[in-house]
Amino acid sequence: MDLLSLRCFQVVARHEHISRAADELRTAQPSVSRTIARLEAELGVPLFDRRGRRIHLNRHGAAFLLRVDRALAELDDGRRELADVARAGGGGEVTVASETLLTLTGLLARFRAARPGVDVRLRQASADTMAHLLRTREADLCFASQPLAGPALESVVLLTEEVLLAVPRGHRLAGRDRVAVAELAGEPFVTPGRGHWQRVLAERLFDRAGVRPTVVCEGDEPGAVLDLVAAGLGVALVPALARESGTRDIVAWAGLASSDARRELRLVRAGGAYASLGARSLADFAVGYFGDASARAGGAAGGGGTGRPR
Repeated sequence: MDLLSLRCFQVVARHEHISRAADELRTAQPSVSRTIARLEAELGVPLFDRRGRRIHLNRHGAAFLLRVDRALAELDDGRRELADVARAGGGGEVTVASETLLTLTGLLARFRAARPGVDVRLRQASADTMAHLLRTREADLCFASQPLAGPALESVVLLTEEVLLAVPRGHRLAGRDRVAVAELAGEPFVTPGRGHWQRVLAERLFDRAGVRPTVVCEGDEPGAVLDLVAAGLGVALVPALARESGTRDIVAWAGLASSDARRELRLVRAGGAYASLGARSLADFAVGYFGDASARAGGAAGGGGTGRPR
């Protein structure tokens, strides 16, 4: 039972698919299959249930995966800690994940100018995937607009802001201060796909109002939402900070008559994990940056969080 075998099992368990795991590991499928078979023989129990070509992690595999994740995470923490020592005061590195990278563009532009020695790596991921990335130490920090599920995750609220209704210019609702969600019944709706925070919020608001959204466009490119609204495809829920961006003039805006039309942006990390120099530097910088962003917005959306993740 060596580290390569455990890494292989971890990837196969995540994908529950041999060929996809082989692609990620950059090795041949038969090699992956043999590694899993040897591991199962050594442990004396099957880790996966097999139905034809499909495999599913069974209860033995799920229990073993918890231990493997924990062991490999400790080794990764040790590697990062020694790497910081070896840099002798260098900038360090940090891996960051977010549901949409647009959330990070302004922050990272300022951060790279202020801390040019820090090596930043980015990943776009769903909320479920971000929780996994933190657990396996594949990400140091996550910026999430919805709660991440999982034990031992620590978070701090960076920003609480109003969520607005973006509508095509000339739309009947353009400029309204308070639009009831029920008034959106039958309106064509543009939204990211299921699992994205805007979609989760929209479904909650519509369900509470007793109406169903007429979704005409959904996908995994949140950055395209404003362009699609501007093209007249429909209306969308968009965080207030987007109105302050350079794209604000391509659509019109309206407020929603709901106290729940808010977004909380949180900085999340794994509790007990080693925080690298780069991760500590970016976490501290993000608290100040989003606090300033909230102040620039006039405080209408509430205050950002303060302090380090807890």
